[in-house]
This record gives sequence, C-alpha cells and structure tokens, in this order.
Amino acid sequence: MRTLIGGAIAAVLGVIGLAVWFGELMQLIAGVLPSMLIVGGALAMYLGFDELKDSWNKDMSSADDQASEE
Repeated sequence: MRTLIGGAIAAVLGVIGLAVWFGELMQLIAGVLPSMLIVGGALAMYLGFDELKDSWNKDMSSADDQASEE
C-alpha cells in the first residue's frame, strides 16, 4: 500500500514538475537528441557492417566447401 501511495505522489510531482519546467525539458531534449541519433546511427552502422562481414565469411566458407567436394 505504501508503494502505491509513493508512486501516486511521485506521479503527481512529476506532472507538476513537467508543467513548471516544460521549457527546460524541451531544451534538454533538443540538446540530447542529436547526440543520441549520432550514437544510434554509429551503432547501427557497426552492427550492419558486422552482419555483412559475417555473411561474407559464410559465403566464403560455403564456396570453400563446394570446391573441396569437387
């Protein structure tokens, strides 16, 4: 029961804080969003390159297996 009351109080304080500091929140989001997009894009590029490299290795090993069977 105490957890429910504490959660309700935290939610009310969060809504009040959001209303009071909405401009600062938008400024924070505007400052953080580009850097998060850069980091996310770099991670996606790394994972895509890693997946591409794995597919190349798989293709090379299957070509080697076919050559050894002949």
